[in-house]
Amino acid sequence: MSHLQPHLQNSTAGQRFRTAVAAGKPLLLPGAINGYSARLAQRVGFEALYLSGGGVAAAMGKPDLAVTTLHDVVEDAQRITDSCDLPLLVDADTGFGGFLNIARAVRLFSRCGVAGMHLEDQVAGKRCGHRPNKQLVSTAEMADRIRAACDARFDPDFVIMARSDALASEPMESVLERIDSYVQAGADMIFLEAAHELEEYQTVKKSCGKPLLANITEFGQTPLFTAKQLASVGVDIMLFPLSAFRAMNQAALSVYQTIWRDGSQQAEVGNMQNREDLYDFLDYHQVEKKMDALFGEENDNNKK
Repeated sequence: MSHLQPHLQNSTAGQRFRTAVAAGKPLLLPGAINGYSARLAQRVGFEALYLSGGGVAAAMGKPDLAVTTLHDVVEDAQRITDSCDLPLLVDADTGFGGFLNIARAVRLFSRCGVAGMHLEDQVAGKRCGHRPNKQLVSTAEMADRIRAACDARFDPDFVIMARSDALASEPMESVLERIDSYVQAGADMIFLEAAHELEEYQTVKKSCGKPLLANITEFGQTPLFTAKQLASVGVDIMLFPLSAFRAMNQAALSVYQTIWRDGSQQAEVGNMQNREDLYDFLDYHQVEKKMDALFGEENDNNKK
């Protein structure tokens, strides 16, 4: 069942994401690792969602070191868009290959209902944006990546966001030159990775004039700025890529440790979501009623 407001019923995912960004001030963008966590976030009241490439890799038991494929990410994105109608922004890393691969990514994400994707200016053998020794491609190569993505769109509202990791190794002047080139190549929005100071966001926003995303990930290079602080320097999107996933992982570890230690899960039951709440978020009873009505009618017909 759709939770969209009436004026958004016939809009595309890209249009809904752009609307949410414009209204957010800043838009709070939580990461969802699967379809069920997407439902949780929607019920809370969030207006859009994010799928992290690092999260996809971690959920596969792999490090965030360019090991995931396009199909790995598309599969997870499809599960989210199938279960939730919030617009989804997807981490497309460096594009999963050359320019034809980037174009293919745009088409596949569009077809499964994704609102947009971001590309970054690291080399293909990329690292997590908050780890040392990141290597960048040239400004020209990254601009070509953006052009390839924009040219592949069949929905003009599908969002192409350019992420720059250049703050880790280049002065602000060079960062601004890079971002200006990305905007000129067609980037709709900008993702400034691993900023350390609020003023860095302010400088980039003033220079590029595009919606700006701040990645407020835990245990990284960026302080945990508040929404109020980021709004004061013009940030449009506040990203929490793995906050819920990290909490889920810690909770799961605690359960495993308790079962191993005690031979029972009883000490953890109070920390668990109960069955009725699970069914509520899944609309389980509504689906069950439809099944009962359908199969009840079939059984009646068979008796005749």
